[in-house]
Amino acid sequence: MIEVRQPLEEQKGMATTREQQRNELHKTIWSIAEDLRGSIDGWDFKQYVLNTLFYRFISENLCAYLASFETDPTFDYSQMSDEQAEYGRNETVKEKGFFILPSELFCNVLDTVDKDGMSKAENGKDLNELLEQVFRNIEGSAIGAESEDDLKGLFDDMDVNSAKLGGTVIERNRKLRRLIEKVGSLDFGGFFQDNSIDAFGDAYEFLMTMYASNGGKSGGEFFTPQEVGELLARIVIADRNSVNKVYDPCCGSGGLLLKFAKILGKENVRKGFYGQEKNLTTYNLARINMFLHDINFNTFDIAYGDTLTTPMHWDDEPFDAIVSNPPYSTKWEGKNNPLNINDPRFSAAGVLAPPSKADLAFTMHMLSWLSTDGTA
Repeated sequence: MIEVRQPLEEQKGMATTREQQRNELHKTIWSIAEDLRGSIDGWDFKQYVLNTLFYRFISENLCAYLASFETDPTFDYSQMSDEQAEYGRNETVKEKGFFILPSELFCNVLDTVDKDGMSKAENGKDLNELLEQVFRNIEGSAIGAESEDDLKGLFDDMDVNSAKLGGTVIERNRKLRRLIEKVGSLDFGGFFQDNSIDAFGDAYEFLMTMYASNGGKSGGEFFTPQEVGELLARIVIADRNSVNKVYDPCCGSGGLLLKFAKILGKENVRKGFYGQEKNLTTYNLARINMFLHDINFNTFDIAYGDTLTTPMHWDDEPFDAIVSNPPYSTKWEGKNNPLNINDPRFSAAGVLAPPSKADLAFTMHMLSWLSTDGTA
């Protein structure tokens, strides 16, 4: 077989384009931070940016999805009436996991308020009220559906009525208006539909790095650097073209899991992406990250809780591929809970990791849930 390689000039051109995209993304995020910083602590502010990015993404992703079924190239879901759109609600939730009315799409919400975040419509809601209603409705669209757990609480970290945004309703609405305007200025076509860069992952890591130093935090509990994550995934994949299921017991914001989608293609992770995270904010970000990478709700299962004491995927193990960056030398209950020595994950060794250092417990958990032919 003859391997066809891209010309060196073309490879360099692609690298330059990727770097340009990344620089443009960072520049826009930095400008959002510069415009809005002051009243909001940086570590908290990242939640507003990431949740707004998520809101815009799912709005445009839904529009693109619905347009794919239409033969009329001019079809635009955002221009439909809410009454017309309601006819497709149940089918859309079944396929996408959520539903957004045309009037509640990112682009239309932005158009319904003035520069002060006040509604242009008579008797309409101000921006903070409108966003609160929209987020509630998006999560509510999944109630009773298979995707309910995947949507529940996704916007909890974006408090649109927080005093951190301003001392008055007018100040808060102005800040929210500037936030969605800035996020609206991002070129989603270049960033999110072109897989040449991991746009959300890159934005997330950039925000973490930018704010961690100011907040006295390392950010390490939330993400693993992309280059390290890719190396780990490639070691696990080796010469395989597909894996059955991939699992991360300490998944943070889901970056390590998503490296398998990037390297193999998400369709080649045949039975999906599984992870668990005990930090509530990071658990929400992991689910958001899955949606932002167009991983459908029925192909990921991110659980909330402590993996060592309350593992949530007993019915899904074993896994072909396990990759993780667990919190090193963290404390756990160990021998202080007499049930642990009989836990099938730990009993084989006849001894438990010490309460002061859970490293061995994480390792044994992963080995216990690894398939015969798997790699961790």
